[in-house]
Amino acid sequence: MEKYIDEAEALLLHTYNRFHIVLDHGEGVCLYDIQGKKYLDFVSGIGVFALGYHNEEFNQALKDQIDKLIHTSNYYYNLPTIEAAGKLLKIAEMDRVFFTNSGAEAVEGAIKAAIKYAYLKDGSTDHEMIAMEHSFHGRTMGALSVTGNPKYREAFEPLIGKVRFAKINDIESIRMQVNEKTCAIILETVQGEGGIIPAEAEFLKQVREICDANDILLILDEIQCGMGRTGAYFAWQKFGIRPDIMTVAKAIAGGIPAGAFLMTEKVAQHSLVAGDHGTTYGGNPLVGAAINKVLDLFERNHIIDNVNLVSGYLEEQLDLIVRDYDFVQFRRGSGLMQGLVLDCPAGDIINKALENGLILINAGANVIRFLPPLIIQKEHVDEMIGILRKCLS
Repeated sequence: MEKYIDEAEALLLHTYNRFHIVLDHGEGVCLYDIQGKKYLDFVSGIGVFALGYHNEEFNQALKDQIDKLIHTSNYYYNLPTIEAAGKLLKIAEMDRVFFTNSGAEAVEGAIKAAIKYAYLKDGSTDHEMIAMEHSFHGRTMGALSVTGNPKYREAFEPLIGKVRFAKINDIESIRMQVNEKTCAIILETVQGEGGIIPAEAEFLKQVREICDANDILLILDEIQCGMGRTGAYFAWQKFGIRPDIMTVAKAIAGGIPAGAFLMTEKVAQHSLVAGDHGTTYGGNPLVGAAINKVLDLFERNHIIDNVNLVSGYLEEQLDLIVRDYDFVQFRRGSGLMQGLVLDCPAGDIINKALENGLILINAGANVIRFLPPLIIQKEHVDEMIGILRKCLS
């Protein structure tokens, strides 16, 4: 194992502080390293492997498509992507979709659509956006511009346009930032990297009202919290609102690199046109086949029902952790996207968990993040809690 790790460190650009294991394969909700050690996975590739590992039906769908056609470019239509678009728009309650290669690219496209929408209204190029403090939208230049953590941004400034930052769940901080130049408000429906912080229902409704009153576009980032993780296909669907633009990625293609930004017909008819945006790989036949099969399996296997069944039990068990350990301050989150907030750094506990066969990650320095595959059962929660208690003790 150390030999491979040393080789990787000599070859790869050091932009990640990786855990010292080399993973080899997965089965269900577990991963195995190259020495055969088993790990219960409560990260799922940062929310990607919603259906777990080695789903044979999903794998077969990819193999079948590989034998037919992998890539053609977007100069041509292909059936898997047409079908995937229809299914995704139906569950998302949106009207148009553009497929990308990643979540960051989805955010880039959403920003461009919002800026073009505003430009077509008044011909001005000095529009502003409002984003949230502690948010995370990606590491490309546009996504960084709306990421509310200065440590990610400062080395790469100046970034795009003027972005003002407000506080999630503080509607007055939004109102203070809105002006005649504001073209969009972007936020994660549940902040992920920023500490697992859900947007409150009343806050979201008031943000929607502000956008409606001022012809400002509401962009909701559902890259991590979407695709069933909070107990609805998309977290905003529980609150009786709808965004003008939404970004998705991670779980939509079961591990195949894919993302998308979706929008209403109003935005589609008054924003991006031919030549404004593009991608070589986005929405190719292999991606389309992956998204198709993921959406089919979500429906057939009642994945969201399982999330709603198991998430309540997970919350109960995490609340008992809070009760039993003084340095665990509280739990927050939604569905199978949960965090334990500590009064100390989370790194040592996460490392101990890994030694004991449990994969966890942090969300900020002092938050343990739980993003298990959406197929987990109560017995997996019990196994995780047992290991976690051992590490906390």
